[in-house]
Amino acid sequence: MKKTISLLFLLAVLAGGKLYSQGCAPETTGDGVNLFGFLQSQYQMNFQDPTKHSFSFERARIGTTGKIPYDFSYYVVLELSPFISNNPYLLDAYISYERFKWAKLSVGSFKTPFGLETNTPCNALITSYRSTATLQMVAPFRDLGMVLMGGDKDSFINYTLGFMNGSGLGRLDNNEKKDIVGRVILKPLDFLRIGGSFRYGYPSYNNNKDSRTTIGGEVSLKHKGFTLLGEYIMDEGDYNRDLGGGCSGNLIELGSERNGGYATIAYLTKWNVEPVFRFDFFNSGNTQDYKENNLTFGLNYFFNDWTRLQLNYVYKTEDPAELKNDVFVIQLQATF
Repeated sequence: MKKTISLLFLLAVLAGGKLYSQGCAPETTGDGVNLFGFLQSQYQMNFQDPTKHSFSFERARIGTTGKIPYDFSYYVVLELSPFISNNPYLLDAYISYERFKWAKLSVGSFKTPFGLETNTPCNALITSYRSTATLQMVAPFRDLGMVLMGGDKDSFINYTLGFMNGSGLGRLDNNEKKDIVGRVILKPLDFLRIGGSFRYGYPSYNNNKDSRTTIGGEVSLKHKGFTLLGEYIMDEGDYNRDLGGGCSGNLIELGSERNGGYATIAYLTKWNVEPVFRFDFFNSGNTQDYKENNLTFGLNYFFNDWTRLQLNYVYKTEDPAELKNDVFVIQLQATF
């Protein structure tokens, strides 16, 4: 564990340049106050429960970001969708110190810096929903703490190292320990990124002995309209049963060891139509030996740079007992 942290710290010294955002939208490079947000209006058919054939908002977010002379910036986002919470709530809110190019320090509430899919902005996901593996093993998706960041999409190395409560969005720490979370990405070629993530913490209330360890690997290849995304996650130890299964997910009872991942391929044609296919799997490791395999067949159409239509059919299979719970989703997104 100590060797891993030392390695990440060394990468922090080596990295530099403009930094990735740990929120829902890219950070601005201009001065002054900048307003941004997005809406995801959708219709979902749930084949297990006909009462859930319904129109809704998957997400409805608005935020602001800006620079403060001379070395600070801020980032604030609200979630407004009534289908996520009856009351609007603070999603991301952090202050960043950016004086040094080799490292930026942010303090506040933001995404847990673990994994490719978790840290892809919701409005940039290639499918309507995240994989079961991500939903079940990365939670909490958001947390309070501080992170050290370095690098950008053009750097050979970029990293994020977080020191966090581990208890979830808008919650005080539930024990005397803190979670350590980190992610490192290498860019050996212009179109290829390979990375790894880790987390070590103590998730349960007033419990300083039962720890959780999560390790993940990722690959992202994007070349001439073709996209390949893949991720594998291993997770073991205790977990916080109050957090649920990430966003858009219900918590599955987990065993002492669990694993899962996904592979996604897509191709953006010259007509702005993007066929998508994803296979994802999850092994819970619980006493029922519950396993899940899903196939997502999708089609994205881009009206312009700000408006996108997504069609997703998710074919789900469960073991030991399969459910008739396939999902069909039509989602229209507008960003501003």
